[in-house]
Parts: sequence; C-alpha cells; structure tokens
Amino acid sequence: MASSAGLALCGQTLVVWGGSRFLATSTASSDEVSPFIYDCTAAEKMSQENKGEDGPPLVQGSGMILASTFSKSGSYFALTDDSKRLILFRTKPWQCLSVRTVVRRCTALTFTASEEKVLVADKSGDVYSFPVLEPHGGGRLELGHLSMLLDVAVSPDDCFILTADRDEKIRVSWTVAPHSIESFCLGHTEFVSCIFVVPSHPELLLSSSGDCTLRLWEYRRGCQLQCCHLASLRESPEPQGHQRFAASRIVFWCQESCVALLCDCVPVVYIFQLDALSQQLVYKQQLSFQHRVWDVAFEETQGLWVLQDCREAPLVLCRPMDGQWQPVAESALLEKVSDVLRGNWAMMEGSAGTDTSFSSLYKATFDNMTSYLKKKEERLQQQLERRRRSPPPGPNGQAKKMRPGEAALSC
Repeated sequence: MASSAGLALCGQTLVVWGGSRFLATSTASSDEVSPFIYDCTAAEKMSQENKGEDGPPLVQGSGMILASTFSKSGSYFALTDDSKRLILFRTKPWQCLSVRTVVRRCTALTFTASEEKVLVADKSGDVYSFPVLEPHGGGRLELGHLSMLLDVAVSPDDCFILTADRDEKIRVSWTVAPHSIESFCLGHTEFVSCIFVVPSHPELLLSSSGDCTLRLWEYRRGCQLQCCHLASLRESPEPQGHQRFAASRIVFWCQESCVALLCDCVPVVYIFQLDALSQQLVYKQQLSFQHRVWDVAFEETQGLWVLQDCREAPLVLCRPMDGQWQPVAESALLEKVSDVLRGNWAMMEGSAGTDTSFSSLYKATFDNMTSYLKKKEERLQQQLERRRRSPPPGPNGQAKKMRPGEAALSC
C-alpha cells in the first residue's frame, strides 16, 4: 500500500521520505555530513534517457514515493513512485545508479539477501525482479497472484519468496522456480497487509491483516503457531470509524527479540516479545502518541524511531527503561536529526492530509435478507388488504357477504 510518508533505517543511516522527496542523514552523533536530498520529479529526464526505443511509455505522475527499502548491508537503497519508476541508489556515498520503468504501480519491494536483485510487487499481483549489479537491466516476471499484492519478503537464505495478497493468502514459493509453491499460510479472514521474516529465527514469519490479528507462522510448513487479536489489547476505544484496522509496519529488534507493530489509522504502536523457546509472542505494552504516526523503525544501538505528523517534534526515540519502552526526554542525537527534518519539512506538508488507510481493501458486505423480508412483509400486507376490500364471489357469481371476522379467516 502506498504510504503518505515513510522511515527507513539501516545501520546508522536514516531515510525519511514524504511526497516525491526523501532525505538521508546519519544517526551517528559525531557525523556532521550534510543530508542527501533527492526529488523524484528530477528523475524524469534521466528515465527518458535510459528508456530504449521499444521501451514502455513513461507514465506521468506526481513522483510520489510509494515504497522504499534498504539492502541487507545498507549498500543500496531502492524506491518506487507513482510514475511507475524503480529508482536505485548506492549509499556509500549516495548516488543515483538508475531509473527504470516498471509495468504497473508498485505496492512493496525488497532486496534479495545476496543483494543481486530487487523484487518489486505490484497492484496486478505480479512480482518482477530487477538486477542490482546491472543497474539498467530490465525486469523479469517471477510469479503472479490473481489479486493485488500488498507485501513481499525473502527468506534469509534466499531460498523462498513470500508474498501476501488482498485475498487473505500468504504464498511461499521457491526462488529458483517460483512456479513451485512450497506452502500457503492460510488463516487470515481479510487482506494480509504486511509480512516479516524474523532475522534471528529465519524459519518464522510474522503477518498482520485487516482482520485485526498478528499471526506467527512456521512458513515452510504453512503452520500457524499463534494468533494475537489486537482489538482485545486496545487500552482505549478505537476512534469513531476505525473499529477495523491493520498493521502498516512490522519491525524487529534483535537485541531483546522485540516486535513493534504500527497500526493503520490509530496512533498506537504495539510492543511484543518473541520467546524463542516456546515460539510464542508475549504482549508487553502499547505506546500511544498524540499525533498521527507515519512510520517506525528500529536502530540496533539506539532503540525505536517513530516518525509522526508534528513539525515541532517530527521524530520520537523510544528505549526500554525499567522494563517498559518510553520516549527519551532529552537527547542531543534526537534533536540533531529532528533539526535536519524540520529544516526540510516542506516535503512532509503534502503528506499531512493524505488518506492512505486500508479502508478500500476490506470485503464489501451486503445484508440482502433484511431488505427481502421487509419487502415480503409489505407484499403480504397489501394482499391481505386487497382481499378485505374485494371478498371472493359466491356460488351464483355475486359477491359473498362476509360476516365480521370472516375476512381474516379466509386469508
């Protein structure tokens, strides 16, 4: 799903994007390098130059960023926009390597663990792979679903491609032969909004859905290990109109096996801990915020970064203190990174009023029976009234005179 703004972290490199622009800066306290800023609308000329004579025509869009991701080592960064472009960057130092055209607008993307390919999932249900070492190489169709794909992931050994779609399915396919399906993870009753392979336990998969659940799977067997109902964990009632919600981001902190879950439309981040021995999720707490939360990401050395819709405090840094995650009150590092973002807040202004909820993905429900029974009752009443006004004829063809109460019996 397209998001209005996003946050990505790898090592000590932090990327914040909004609208058509993103900025990359360092979270290292000693690093005073100026942030790298890129505007996707400036990529149009480059993409025209890179397009072959028989290449697909470019789609005119606003350049709004739809999805982004780092490679495992952080050496590469990729994003897609609403002009159907895949833009690849080298991060050390920052440099745009290529602008390639994709077939349809993308919903999610990820690098393979080897960093040889970037996988792009789109709205039509297809996954294409694009080479990284050949930055201008064309895309190759790897697999397809019959419905919109909402997320894509790879196993840490690159053996499997995992895809989640609007029709409640999680498919586990072999990378070398994507037409060969290892398993399906079935159990969600609404669209699967995001999936995440646990780095420290590569056999486990986390998934969330519009059915307000977080589920833990042993994905090769398609076996569900646990289902957590998020609605039952809410410490305060949902805002009016948001009784249904789905996770827009799942992130993991290896230090303490913590899982943070950001939910769509509600300014709440759920914190779980993964128990490796029992292979179960243990609910710990929820962090509530006064402003709309756009995205979250863990940094292994610092804690949980939260990007919110507030110019005065665009970033919140949370750390575990006395067994509970809490926002850091004062931090020179937080202030330094926030200052960079405040100085470039113009790129976030278009994101404030953007509706990026999953509301359009829920199944439509129709209550035809109530309407049918109501109309049936109306027809019976009309027939009864007509019979009362026009009694049936007698034996000689004349209307039979009916005694009081006889009309009702005749019906």
